[in-house]
Amino acid sequence: MSTRVIVINRDKLLLKGLKYSLEQDGFIVDAAYTVREAKDKIKKKDYGLVLLDLVLPDGNGLNLCQTIRENSQVPIIALTEKQEDINKILALEYGADDYITKPINILVLKAKIKAILRRVNMKNFQIEKQIIKVDNFTINTLGRRLIKGDESISLTGKEFDLFYLLVSNPGKVFTREELLEAIWGYEYFGDLRTVDVHIRRLREKIEDDSSNLQYIHTKWGVGYYFKSKKTSAAID
Repeated sequence: MSTRVIVINRDKLLLKGLKYSLEQDGFIVDAAYTVREAKDKIKKKDYGLVLLDLVLPDGNGLNLCQTIRENSQVPIIALTEKQEDINKILALEYGADDYITKPINILVLKAKIKAILRRVNMKNFQIEKQIIKVDNFTINTLGRRLIKGDESISLTGKEFDLFYLLVSNPGKVFTREELLEAIWGYEYFGDLRTVDVHIRRLREKIEDDSSNLQYIHTKWGVGYYFKSKKTSAAID
C-alpha cells in the first residue's frame, strides 16, 4: 500500500517538483501552500509522512510542526535554510523527526524518507513481546505506547525507538555515534547534536526531576545509558 505524504511549502515551483519526484517513487502526494490549507488537509486525511517548510505565507512552520506533533505521531521532516542552524535545532525541539537543508538534494531527501518509514514499520526492531514492564514503565511495543505509573506519555517515533533501545539494554552505555546509527540509520546525514536533543526531550517527559536523573544517565565523555532499579552494576 502506498504511503500518503503531504508536502507543505511556500515555494510553489519547489512544491510541484517535490510532488512529482515523490510520486515517481510510488508515494501518494498532497500539496499545501499555507498553514491553513495544511491544517485542513491533515484533519481530513491520515498521512504517513509530513514534509514541512518552516517559513510559510500565513504562519510559522515551527508552530505548525508543534501542533501536528501534539495531535499525531506522524513522522515530520522539516525543510530549513542551510545557514540556519538554530532552526534545525528548533525543528527537532518542536517535534520534527528529521530535517533537510535547502537547496534540497532529492536523493538525500528520498533516503531520509525511506529510513524514517522503515523505522515506522518497525523493521529495525525485532520485538518478541507486546508488553514490557521495567521499573515504573509499561511499554506496549506493538502499539508503541509508553505508560509511567498510570500516566500515558506521548513520545515521537524516534523518542520511542530511543527509549526502547536504552531500556532493552539496561546499564549498557551507548555512544552518540552508536545511537545515531541505531535509531537514525546509515542514511541519516545529520550530526551528533540530534542525539542530544532527543535525549533531552525524552528526559523532560519521563524524569520526575531534571536535576536528579533516575533513568537516563550520561556517562561523561562516552554516551548515554538507562539505569534500572534492578541494574546492579554501578557505572557512574
